[in-house]
Amino acid sequence: MSEPLTTPSRRIGRLSGRGESAVIVLVSLLATAATMFWSYQAKVACGGAPFDAQGRSRNWPAGDGGLIPCYSDLMYLWLGRDINNHVFPYIHGGINPDGTLFGGVVEYPVLSGLFMYLGAIGAHTDTAFFTQSALLLAPFGFAITVMLALMVRWWALLWAATPPLVLYSFHNWELPVVATAVGAIAVMAWGASADPDTGRRRLGVRTSAILAAVLLSIGFCLKLYPGIFVLPLAAYVLTGGAADVRDAARRGLDWAGAAWVAGTAVLTVVAIQLPFMVLGFEGWKAALSFQGRRKADVDTNSIWYWGLRYLTGTTDTYHSLVGVLSPLLVLASFAVAMYLGWRVYKRDGIFPWIGVSGAMLAGFMLFHKVHSPQYTLWLLPFFVLMRVRWQVIVIYLATDVALDLTIFRLFPIRDAGDPLPWWILTGVAGSVWVHAALLVYLIATLARTSLREPLASRLRRPIDANRVEATTAPPTFTGRA
Repeated sequence: MSEPLTTPSRRIGRLSGRGESAVIVLVSLLATAATMFWSYQAKVACGGAPFDAQGRSRNWPAGDGGLIPCYSDLMYLWLGRDINNHVFPYIHGGINPDGTLFGGVVEYPVLSGLFMYLGAIGAHTDTAFFTQSALLLAPFGFAITVMLALMVRWWALLWAATPPLVLYSFHNWELPVVATAVGAIAVMAWGASADPDTGRRRLGVRTSAILAAVLLSIGFCLKLYPGIFVLPLAAYVLTGGAADVRDAARRGLDWAGAAWVAGTAVLTVVAIQLPFMVLGFEGWKAALSFQGRRKADVDTNSIWYWGLRYLTGTTDTYHSLVGVLSPLLVLASFAVAMYLGWRVYKRDGIFPWIGVSGAMLAGFMLFHKVHSPQYTLWLLPFFVLMRVRWQVIVIYLATDVALDLTIFRLFPIRDAGDPLPWWILTGVAGSVWVHAALLVYLIATLARTSLREPLASRLRRPIDANRVEATTAPPTFTGRA
């Protein structure tokens, strides 16, 4: 008779692997708890009694002047967007001719605005709002850690135990959107992994990609950027996913599967946006109008302000050039990333959708007129999941620390009208341009950068021929018929 599919040795090996995975997850979660607690302690220093009549702490915005600037957008937005008045977002508001928002409108996609509203329930001070928002965000940080640990094991500590999680966990509403992007990759990895009993994929390529597209669309409604990953994901399905490289030339393009991925993404976005559009179209549109009017000033922290401005001055010409060049170059970077990914597909037979997604994100971060420091959390999972050169990672994270320690000291000095110290200007401008150079490098290289193990093997694991034979071969009989 044929050998049983699951032998005792295989079961023992599987249990041993699960035990090691549990240790990795536990250590990574403890590291995440430590870094996020540190982040909370650093940022809450901007709050606390006494409070004014609107619930704004007298400690705002400088706190006690600790090493890590305590400024956070979570606490800042307590006032000015009707969050303190507990107005449900978008439904009743709009935008004034001078560009100020009113009536509960916030300049974020609708699901982030909903998070802000939930964080303010029952809060009457900026500190209470910050604490409740942190409690809403923290589970997403832990979820990201678990997914990364299961995909690349100890490399998850690059997420859990490095400065970005200290600096930005509770600076803005980034953790939920990062969780959707990492979750989409995790779904694709789980679907492509082999079932231990059959040796076959757990989910088909189309099914996995459709589920991932739903997550990316939810991310789009949180902070936009995961939506750009739908294009390389659809290209991955179009080209047949991780089929055997030898079959790449013979298999046709799966246009129907790619259409399912794109269509699912569009329908998910519409389903989330439609209630806000119907109940408060002017408020919903006001958030888009605010972003469209936003200019590349010092608080947008981009190459435009720290580069082009020196050639044109802060003039109408400057703003017009940024308004044209920024979207054109973002789209051009997307096209370059897709082209480089297609070249890899032609060579290897597999479209590297994760690497292309990272390259597209790098292009967006480089050329968009807004580049907030906390966007490092967007990019960090790609450092974890991919074999990016360690020198690039170290330099990027080191200059990110320098940026955070200087830019949030620049704002209060500028607002007071005082001259800026040389070290602050050097820290901000220098960090922006070092990041810009590294982002150019990532655009050019991520498409051909390999994934870390065991993620790489799971996404490209061939079907176990012995198991397939065992499940498909006719049974062997002994004795008489």
